[in-house]
Amino acid sequence: MTPVRGGRGLQAALRSLEVLAPPDRMDFGLERTRAAAARLGLLPLGVPALIVGGTNGKGSVAALLAAVLAASGRRVGLYTSPHLHDYRERIVVDGRPLSSRLLLELLGEIRTRVGDLPLTYFEITTLVAFAAFRRRAVDVAVLEVGLGGRLDAVNVVDAEAAAVVSVDLDHTEWLGPDRESIGREKAGIFRPGRPALVGDAAPPESLLRTAEDLGADLWRRGRDFAPEPGTVPGTWTYRGRALTLADLPPPALAGAFQVANAALALAVLESTHGRFPLERPAVEAGLGAVRLAGRFETVDDGGRRLVFDVAHNPAAARTLAAELAREPRPTRSVLVLGMLADKDPAGFVRPLLPHATDLVLLSLPPPRGLEARALAARLEGGGLPPPAALARRGGDALALARARTVAGDRVLVTGSFRTVAAVREARARRGSSTARGERRA
Repeated sequence: MTPVRGGRGLQAALRSLEVLAPPDRMDFGLERTRAAAARLGLLPLGVPALIVGGTNGKGSVAALLAAVLAASGRRVGLYTSPHLHDYRERIVVDGRPLSSRLLLELLGEIRTRVGDLPLTYFEITTLVAFAAFRRRAVDVAVLEVGLGGRLDAVNVVDAEAAAVVSVDLDHTEWLGPDRESIGREKAGIFRPGRPALVGDAAPPESLLRTAEDLGADLWRRGRDFAPEPGTVPGTWTYRGRALTLADLPPPALAGAFQVANAALALAVLESTHGRFPLERPAVEAGLGAVRLAGRFETVDDGGRRLVFDVAHNPAAARTLAAELAREPRPTRSVLVLGMLADKDPAGFVRPLLPHATDLVLLSLPPPRGLEARALAARLEGGGLPPPAALARRGGDALALARARTVAGDRVLVTGSFRTVAAVREARARRGSSTARGERRA
């Protein structure tokens, strides 16, 4: 796991939680969460909820939903996973993570009252989010599915509307070997009579069939809503069933693909039939205010263009490659890659190779992380060329990438949330130590 910040009490509580319920333990099902939520009096949730699932893009859509709702004056609770640097990122109210004091209080209360139930790390965190949203009296909860949908702990909530952003191959050992199997799992968040939104341009039949069999109100991209080019250069138009918003500014999240995510977010709000009315000033303000680290995030690094992206499966790599293809090709482009053992390294790297002149592999910690040499073996076993260098720590990987580039070149850091976190944190530490040295001088 990435470091946990906050008070020492919270750090100790989270270390204890990780011992009790290891973060990498996978044990799906809704019975434990329902039983615990009933004991805690957390169901029904007490506020309208919007659920976002899918293989890729769900974090962006959840962030866009929260931003537009907040801009319309609502008090928004946002629950996402995993966190990048700090556990508190998972539970946000009014754009701010919960305080360490409140998190510690809620964790203690939940563990005391449901301690005899063998809950997973994600289940406990989900209950903390529900309790926090009650405590902070939010107007609406935006909930991101952790993995799958049907058996994910978030799915104990009957949402006002549920969206599946995309369906592709990932977590196949738990969700099934193909898009049809995975689509059925993702569709588990749909409810009879409620809006069921599909952002995938070519969804598996299982996803659509499940929604129709349930009697859900199915909204399909391209039929019921769509992003279209605006009449003014640099703008886009949202077209929904009964609403059109022309010439909108693009979302503040980098990447052309984010316009499709923004259209899905607006469709979710339109689908609630006036519960969350879409007013142009709030839409524009929300699109401009949304922030999300690690999604085609670009920073300057000594004249180099340093790009962080948490993509970690082949479909996400193809989207990332398409975005890179839109840019001028730099003389050198180093790919810094670290991945988890349950991923497909060769399938992930292959679409990115045309955009990389060097490959630096970063070791990620066990039990799920791949050591750099094991990652190299997996890539070479997939018929890909050997890496230029191996690194044990994020700072080492960044130093190796810097040594192979100059101003005007690009360094792409990707493959996992943990990879992005390790390099971002190393860069932040280096900046802090440099600043301290300058002050001492």
